[in-house]
Amino acid sequence: MKKLILIDANSLIHRCFHALPPLSGPNNQPSGALYGLSSILIKIIKEQKPDYLTAFFDRPEPTFRKEMFNDYKIHRPKAPNELISQIIEAHNLFDSFEIKTFEIPSFEADDLIGAAVEKLKSSLDLKIIILTGDLDILQLVENKKVLVETLKKGISETITYDEEAVKKRYEGLKPKQIPDFKGLVGDASDNIPGVPGIGPKTAIPLIKEYKTLENYFNEGQLDKNYIKIDNFKEQALLSKKLAIIERQAPLEIKNLSELKYENPPKANLISYFEKLGFKTLINRIEKIN
Repeated sequence: MKKLILIDANSLIHRCFHALPPLSGPNNQPSGALYGLSSILIKIIKEQKPDYLTAFFDRPEPTFRKEMFNDYKIHRPKAPNELISQIIEAHNLFDSFEIKTFEIPSFEADDLIGAAVEKLKSSLDLKIIILTGDLDILQLVENKKVLVETLKKGISETITYDEEAVKKRYEGLKPKQIPDFKGLVGDASDNIPGVPGIGPKTAIPLIKEYKTLENYFNEGQLDKNYIKIDNFKEQALLSKKLAIIERQAPLEIKNLSELKYENPPKANLISYFEKLGFKTLINRIEKIN
C-alpha cells in the first residue's frame, strides 16, 4: 500500500520550539525549532519511506473563524520573535528537503489538511498519515485509511491514532463527533467557549445517545441538563462550528502525483545544514539509503 504523509508544519515547529533548548546557528539566529523539525523529517523519511509527502502552514492573517467569533484564540500571547523567525525560515527548510508546501490566507493548516484528505482519500491502495503536534485534527481519522501520528513526549516518541484509538481516547465517540463534543465542553486552547458547567462526563453520554448536537436540541428535552444547555444553544452550535475542520478549503492539488517523494536531496540538505550548523544531522542524512 502506498503511503501519503501530510505534515502540520506550524504545530510541529511550536512543539519543537517548546520541547528543545534554545539553539543558535553560526549567524546567531535561533535554530532550535528548525533543528527539531529537521530531525523529525529525517526520521519519518528514513523509517516510513513515504511515497508522497507534503506540508501545510498557517498564515498570519485572521482566519474565517476569527470573523465568526472575534475571541477565537484571543487569549494566546503573541509568538516570540525567536519563534516567528523560525516559522518563516521553515519554508526554506522544506524547500531544502524538496517537500512541497501549501498555505492559504484565511485558512488554518488543519483546514488545508482536511481538504487534502477529502481530495485524496478515495485513491486506491493509499494510506494517509497526518503528522501533527496536537490533537485537534483527530476528527479527520477514518478507520485505518486516514491516521493521525502525533508527538507523544518531546519530539522523539509518537503515538498513532486509528479510529479505534480515537474512540478509546474519547470514551466511545467517533472522530466525526469530536466537534459536537467541543460544542458542549469547549476548547480552552483555542478559546472555544462551549457550554458553561458542561464537562466530558456530561457531554460524552449525550453525544453517544443523540449522535449530534443538533439532534440533542431537537430530541433531548427530557434530559435533566437540557434547559441548562439550551440556554446556551447558540453558543454551543457556534462552538461546534468553530471546531469543525473546513474540508472544502480551496486547495489546489489536482492529483496525488504532484506530491510524489522519492529521496531527500542529500547535497542540498548538507549545504543547508552546514549553514545552520547542524553537524549531527549531516551525519544522519548521509546514512539514509
